[in-house]
Amino acid sequence: MQDCLVSYRKARIDDVGAIQSQINYYAGIGLMLARSLSMLYESIREFTVVVVDDKVVGTGSLHITWKDLAEVRALTVDPDYVRRGIGRNLVRVLLAEAQQLGIPRVFALTYKEEFFRKCGFLTVAKDELPQKVWRECIDCPKFPNCEETAVLINLRLEEGKDSL
Repeated sequence: MQDCLVSYRKARIDDVGAIQSQINYYAGIGLMLARSLSMLYESIREFTVVVVDDKVVGTGSLHITWKDLAEVRALTVDPDYVRRGIGRNLVRVLLAEAQQLGIPRVFALTYKEEFFRKCGFLTVAKDELPQKVWRECIDCPKFPNCEETAVLINLRLEEGKDSL
């Protein structure tokens, strides 16, 4: 990847197929929920993609839950590009977006707790999150025996400063 151009940008409609393919790959191995094309088209504005040589190699979504809370969702990195900093940089991009929007807290539900801890998140009890966070859980095949861990980061929102 030394000579590759890596870029992070908001997703476009023509990225939906690649986004779904990556999400459903990880869903197939039990690490996240599958997403339908309909769901992805409806939420396309939430997604940021990572592009290497015109190929989508990573995806992530910042889903706003409430005025003071957002969720990092559907975070993926193509298996051929794992452990190259792409996921960590994508989380930084999503957290910067939350800061720009004035959202002070961001959480994730994950099987990869250590990854998020390296990104500055802290592990929290699931019941510390508002109940509306669990709205989609009812559709999960693992409900109610979910083994995901809740992680949360508090962002410092200082006007005019990059404070991540």
